[in-house]
Amino acid sequence: MGSVSRARRDASSERAGWRRRARHALWAVLAALAVGVAAAAQDGGPRYDLMIVDGLVYDGLGTRPRAADLAIRGDRIAAIGDLDPRDAAHTIDAEGLAVAPGFINMLSWATRSLIQDGRALSDLAQGITLEVFGEGWSMGPLNDRLKASIVARQGDIRFDVTWDSLGGYLEMLERRGVAPNVASFVGATTVRRHVIGDADRAPTPAELDAMRALVDQAMREGAMGVGASLIYAPAFYADTDELIALVEVAARHGGSYISHLRSEGDRLLEALDELIAIAEATGAGAEVYHLKAAGRANWPKLDQAIARIEAARARGLDIRANIYTYSAGATGLDAAMPPWVQEGGHDAWVARLKDPETRARVIAHMRTPSEDWENLYRATGDPEKVLFAGFKNPDLKPLTGKTLAEVMAARGTSAEDTMIDLVIEDDSRVSTIYFMMSPDNLDKKIALPWVAFGSDAGAPAPEGVFLRSATHPRAYGNVARLLGRYVRERGLIPLEEAIRRLTSMPAANLKIADRGRLAPGAYADVVVFDPDRVIDRASFANPHRLATGVLHVLVNGTVAFRDGLPTGALPGRVVRGPGWRGRPAPSPDDHDG
Repeated sequence: MGSVSRARRDASSERAGWRRRARHALWAVLAALAVGVAAAAQDGGPRYDLMIVDGLVYDGLGTRPRAADLAIRGDRIAAIGDLDPRDAAHTIDAEGLAVAPGFINMLSWATRSLIQDGRALSDLAQGITLEVFGEGWSMGPLNDRLKASIVARQGDIRFDVTWDSLGGYLEMLERRGVAPNVASFVGATTVRRHVIGDADRAPTPAELDAMRALVDQAMREGAMGVGASLIYAPAFYADTDELIALVEVAARHGGSYISHLRSEGDRLLEALDELIAIAEATGAGAEVYHLKAAGRANWPKLDQAIARIEAARARGLDIRANIYTYSAGATGLDAAMPPWVQEGGHDAWVARLKDPETRARVIAHMRTPSEDWENLYRATGDPEKVLFAGFKNPDLKPLTGKTLAEVMAARGTSAEDTMIDLVIEDDSRVSTIYFMMSPDNLDKKIALPWVAFGSDAGAPAPEGVFLRSATHPRAYGNVARLLGRYVRERGLIPLEEAIRRLTSMPAANLKIADRGRLAPGAYADVVVFDPDRVIDRASFANPHRLATGVLHVLVNGTVAFRDGLPTGALPGRVVRGPGWRGRPAPSPDDHDG
């Protein structure tokens, strides 16, 4: 694949050189005849603010690239074609480089990292221009109890909660300044906690009405739909009817449903059936977060899951998925303990773990195979495949980067006792990486045309407060790994198809207008990268390493990343969903055809 890419680049460079020489000759011939016109144009100022010249342009729709220039005026693409660089105030030379729409991160946890550092450097260095939040938990709607919980559970990153609504949070980010655009689903967990707290029970009719009203409010503020994360307490306590009731409201506004399935292991197929049933009952599109079959015994189920999704799509249902490009997931130790012990929230969970009788019962449940709840420790099958990524307690931070097996050996305790002790000592869920997926299955998922990509991580920088904890390398490499290892090196999908699934496809799924494609009139979210050099550099042992190969990134027409370095510009905006109220009337097109 590398030789093909180099040949394509050489051909592009040759075409660009020929076009440039031809242009120069033509301009020389016409110069004497056009002095008056040129002077008048100069007096009126340049036609464009910026032009990206001599690039290989990928429109984001999956079509073959073409050698062309791309002109930007204000925050929009003004023209694409064989243009005159003298018409632009500034130029970027993209000879031999790919020019594509900015990439969309369908599962971002940059909700807190963007408050700390608005550059989103780990993602910006991969060409990501839109972060989409909301996997079950969202940063609104909030009441005083939820605000207090957010503050109490903060770790290395500390901040005041000054907003109440989801729209208020997103607007706060825009006011503070962020490099990427931001969008969010409203979290089904957040809505549930807002109304009934962390109890393991169904809402009353009045409580369900209140939850639906909160979803309605969030949709009017621009939420993309309803997001769920059903293996975690208290989301685990919601039944299908409750989810349908919430998604119905989002669907009325044109929103969709997106979910971490109730099971990604022993009951994967049943959990997928639930998502499809919710889509059928509500008419909403539905997306599976980080589609996977967790645990070796469940790896064969992926083929059946794919078949069920494709059968649903054949029936006309809008079912799709997103993935990260790694065979290890990351979450917390709560995903290794039964949901019943977590009822009532974090403090109640820790208090129960301190009770000897309850602790013994928890250990027995952790050691017993069960389809009633998802135990990610058992899905790994080996304490060597559980890696600790972050602690709050300074005394425990030296354990960052160690495996469960190493900590067990040092402490002389069982796997279950060690995990329970760490939760108690850190007073947190403990950030944990679980190695539990099949690399062959990952190849299959990357090849699927209805699969988008999401990092399932924050957007840190390799500096400052972020270095106090480790992270999953997907925070720094999810997109670059796709483009470098799976597209260029292994040829699993063509580059234009990978770009489509990073751009126009997720934009269409989210019903976002004028983003995710390169066309006159579209917002100028643009990434310029070298297809022969783009690669991830982060590893599990050394995760804080920026990807390479992305040269320039523009967000809303502003250069946020130039020559492989952040410019410090923070031009990101809130991108709102189809239910947003207060949308201004569209302005007339102000671009060339």
